[in-house]
Amino acid sequence: MISSVARRALPFAAGAFVACAVIQVFLAGLGVFDDPSAFNTHRDFGYTFAYLVLVILILAFVGRSPRQIVGMSVLLLVLFAFQSIFVALRTDYPAIAALHPLNGFAILTLSIVISRETWNTRRLPTTSAETVTPDAPR
Repeated sequence: MISSVARRALPFAAGAFVACAVIQVFLAGLGVFDDPSAFNTHRDFGYTFAYLVLVILILAFVGRSPRQIVGMSVLLLVLFAFQSIFVALRTDYPAIAALHPLNGFAILTLSIVISRETWNTRRLPTTSAETVTPDAPR
């Protein structure tokens, strides 16, 4: 029962994360093209929606999602953690810090894939999620 609820909630958490990531890109652009103080909003908002990464990971485990989704959720957590590391390196290693926006787009792309995959697998039985594909006849 709990795994079924988690499986159905996961696409919504992943979709919310995608929306937040898109807003995050907008806030970065606002900081570049309009008001440099918007970078503070960009930073603060990034820390605010970081909890969604953990929600996605927990729902993937509890919902007994396919290994591919769990693996992508772990990768999302790792990429998200690297965002702060890249920013911290901006004064000593600017070439490495320059990976921050590229990593951000990797996060956005991965979160879109996770959202799509979780939407496709949300109604599969949790016991056969590894072996049944959403398009396979039942």
